[in-house]
Amino acid sequence: MLKLAGYLNIGIAIAHLIGLFWLEKVFRIFGIEEKMKELSQIHFSFPYVATLLVAMVFFVFGLYGLSASSTFKKLPFLKFGIFLIAGIYLLRGISELVYSILNNFFPTMGIFATLIGILYFLGGLKKWKVKKK
Repeated sequence: MLKLAGYLNIGIAIAHLIGLFWLEKVFRIFGIEEKMKELSQIHFSFPYVATLLVAMVFFVFGLYGLSASSTFKKLPFLKFGIFLIAGIYLLRGISELVYSILNNFFPTMGIFATLIGILYFLGGLKKWKVKKK
């Protein structure tokens, strides 16, 4: 589960980097075009920098998933990191699910985020389960 979550996050990071070449179209697809236009009025590079930072976060999330699955070297605060990532994904996913129900649209990203959060959470529970004596 953690390995799959790790690879999914690295894939998301790569998708963000590829999206840099068609940034305006990607922003339009995800409904953030207006907010990014506002950012670009401050400085033209802000949407690009923001996308790079988001890609880096997804990449680090991926490394933590791979590290917890013993595919990658052990990272610091591994247990805390896995459950923090799970919490971030679950909070984001569930909040979008609720928002979409209230506003009558299909929550594609909310479902995807919730599923990745579940992968991290259940993978973490499986890895660090407490054994009863």
